[in-house]
Amino acid sequence: MGEVTTSLQRPVGNAGQPSTLRHVDSFEIQPPTAPQPNGVPRSAWARAHRRVSRWHRPYIAALLLLDFGAAVLASWIAIARFEQARAGFQTSAWFHTVSYLLLPLGWLIVLWANGAYDRRYLGLGTDEFKRVTRAGVAVAASVSFVTFATNTDLSRLTVGTALLGAMLLILFARYLARFVLHTIRRRAGQAAQQVVLVGTLPEALEVYTAVSRSPAAGLIPVAIHLTDGYAAARGIETPIPVYAGRDILSLVREVGGDTIAVCGSASTEPGELRRLAWQLEGSGVDLIVAPQLTDIAGPRVHIRPIEGLPLLHVEEPTLSGPALLAKNLLDRLAAGFGLLLLVPLFVTIAVAIRLSDPGPVFFRQPRVGHEGRTFRVWKFRTMYVDAEQRLAGLVDQNETDGMLFKIKDDPRVFAAGRFLRASSLDELPQLINVLWGEMSLVGPRPLPADDGDFLGDVRRRLLVRPGITGLWQVSGRSDLSWDEAVRLDLYYVDNWSLAYDLSILWRTIGVVLARKGAY
Repeated sequence: MGEVTTSLQRPVGNAGQPSTLRHVDSFEIQPPTAPQPNGVPRSAWARAHRRVSRWHRPYIAALLLLDFGAAVLASWIAIARFEQARAGFQTSAWFHTVSYLLLPLGWLIVLWANGAYDRRYLGLGTDEFKRVTRAGVAVAASVSFVTFATNTDLSRLTVGTALLGAMLLILFARYLARFVLHTIRRRAGQAAQQVVLVGTLPEALEVYTAVSRSPAAGLIPVAIHLTDGYAAARGIETPIPVYAGRDILSLVREVGGDTIAVCGSASTEPGELRRLAWQLEGSGVDLIVAPQLTDIAGPRVHIRPIEGLPLLHVEEPTLSGPALLAKNLLDRLAAGFGLLLLVPLFVTIAVAIRLSDPGPVFFRQPRVGHEGRTFRVWKFRTMYVDAEQRLAGLVDQNETDGMLFKIKDDPRVFAAGRFLRASSLDELPQLINVLWGEMSLVGPRPLPADDGDFLGDVRRRLLVRPGITGLWQVSGRSDLSWDEAVRLDLYYVDNWSLAYDLSILWRTIGVVLARKGAY
């Protein structure tokens, strides 16, 4: 955290009245700010133009071009295949107009109708891709209905190729656009929202830590407005300026913000949040509510209003049922096919290990698995055969905390073993554990069974099968602290889904290629 700020506000004046002091050590009185109108512009289009944060406008324009181009490319591929299959067949100008203009425009309309251009779903999470997929189903249904109603003679394979190809190309284009957006946010800090956090200091700092942990989310905290007064932050170092007793909308404009995030208990004050929302109407400033629910994903949270009271329902984690059955079936099938395809690679690695250090090819170690059951994990051996005997002399060089022992330049690892660890190839034999049902493709990493009992929060990791890869691995691996690794594992346990597993598997490819945090 940075230096303690001098922009804290000391509440003075009559009881219940906000302070007009600008700095802690300055007693210059500021003129009161004019009250803000509480009316929404009549035109929704005018309201959109008034929005302070504008990063989404060029991004949406780029998405429109990419989506249109993807639909045109899919039609071209389908028609080229159709004409090749029927040599000499001449398509009409109307056919080309529908394929290259009307159908792509139809894609844009259906995507818009399904909220695929809604800025709330762009750049983060899986909602954007779900909406594109939903739009693809709607386009396919619409084309089928029109074809049937007009009795048009079209090749089903050609139409299917055009529609499925368009959906896949649009999804791929969206992924590339998101990758570029995340890169810009991480490296340049642009295309993001400037956030003023409102709440008590501990709550605001918790939200600050959470959003700062993921710069790709596009939320940059620029100031904290305390709801419990100046004294609550006295003598505490803060990473961003802290204010108290100020008009929030005036403060947002002063610090160049465009978003207000109401943190924790500040969101539960009767009537205060509603009045703040009224004050922001027509101002173009976004309002975010960060309740005291940490590490709970969106699908488990539902808002159910009763008589004007919005009740936040938190569903139980999905730890059984059809989704878990599908996950287990997918694990077994993928592990079986993977082992068959990787036999040549396994033989090559085995030869490299035996040439590096005589001894067993595989390393078997007891690990704690699902519901505390112990099993022996399969790994390619990467250390000399006397590694366990040499461990006692290296304990004081441990570079991690918690229940793990890690050294970046571990002298017990031979040359081929370093390559296997850096490329994560030493983990591939765990497909055997997956095939036997002891592990999963995605889940918390299995921890050694001789590191003591799993107490407290750590024990919750045992509610699901351990995995070859997981949220811990794609978020930094050995570079993370033990507390951070446990937090990520618990987040996965509470919020896992098949779509989330596929996302982690996809991210694993990039992490392995980059060799991030592997040693």
